[in-house]
Formats: sequence, structure tokens, C-alpha cells
Amino acid sequence: MPKGRNVKKILLTTSALIVLGIAPAAAADLAARPYTKAPAAAIAINNWTGFYVGAMGGYAQENSSAGNEVSGGFAGGTLGYNWQTGNFVLGIEADAAWADVGVRVGNPAIAAVETRIRDMGTVRGRVGYAFDQVLVYGTAGYAWADNRITLSALNVSIAESQIHSGWAAGAGVEVMFAPKWSVKAEYLYRSFDSKNYFAGIAPPGIASGTLNLNSVQVGVNYHF
Repeated sequence: MPKGRNVKKILLTTSALIVLGIAPAAAADLAARPYTKAPAAAIAINNWTGFYVGAMGGYAQENSSAGNEVSGGFAGGTLGYNWQTGNFVLGIEADAAWADVGVRVGNPAIAAVETRIRDMGTVRGRVGYAFDQVLVYGTAGYAWADNRITLSALNVSIAESQIHSGWAAGAGVEVMFAPKWSVKAEYLYRSFDSKNYFAGIAPPGIASGTLNLNSVQVGVNYHF
């Protein structure tokens, strides 16, 4: 029995010494390791504030079901400025485009009338909400169009041009696809006032009537 008790004492003593030897070493090892906080995930945040220039083009068609609607394409340039606060983006944009938006009714060899928008543009405000690199916005403002009406009979023609003023309103989406570069798609409803043509020949002239256009356009912008 004494011999068994001695064995137990030896085992307990040895175990205690081992534990006492390991604990300081483990503590020293933990103390030697510096604590490093895991890096936060990088989040890319685009800022839309600043000037931009771009090119755009699209298609317009008269908002009418009477037949022989004015229609055609246009292409031009854009200049604008955005100001972002939080996720909201406010801006102003101007564009001008060469256009071939028109229609001809009749035969010039007999009798015909043609109306054709040769240039048009807008100056609009924009209000949008940015989802990082995606901007969704509404827009409205002033619109103008340089329109020409041509009257033909027996292959003899007379023509007159007028600048029509009006308004435009619509919505669009713009996406930053690379640093400083974005693409956009936009819908605009354009309404132009009536003008009197050929008043010098046949007073008080021939009223053109209000011209309303549905237009869609796409563009690319460079941001400074």
C-alpha cells in the first residue's frame, strides 16, 4: 500500500510540474502574438458631382395617330453639371442635335407639303437617386426645334424656317461603367408651340399647329 501511495504522489507531482511548465509558455506565446483586426470589405462609392460632356443620338416620332406622323433620327452633344448630396443628385443639362425628323405629304410634281425638324435641343434640370454607380432620374425643362415647312406645286417650291419653343419632360437611367465614363438611356416627351408660316405671302400665315414628339435617346458621357 505505501508503495502504491508513493506512485500516486509521484504521478500527481509530475502532472503538476508539467502543467506549471506549459501554462507560462502558452501565456507567453499568446502575449507575443499581436492582435490584428480583420480589414473591412472595400466598398466602391461613386460620386456624381462635377461637369460632364458627351455625345448622344436617338429617334423621335410625333405623338399622333392621324397618319403621316413626323419621325426620324437625331444626333448631337451634351453638356451638364451634377451635384450630389447623400444619394440624391441634382443637375442641369443642355443638349443640341442635328435632326432629320419630318414627313412629306403629296407629290412635289403636283402638290405637296413637307415639314422637317433640322435641329433641336433642350435645357433641363435633373433630379435623381444614385445607387452607387447607377443613377435613376427624372428631368424637365425648355425645348426648342428649328423646323422648315416646304410647299411644292408643279415642281416649284417655297420654304420657310421657324424656331419653335416648348418644353420637354421625361426620365432616364445612367450607369458609370468605368472611371469618369458613363452611358445613359433616356425618354423625353417634347411639345413645341405653333408658328405661322408664309405670313409675308398669305397673311396672317399658315399655322403649323402644336407639335408633340416622343423621343428615345442613348448617350455616353465623360465626367471631369
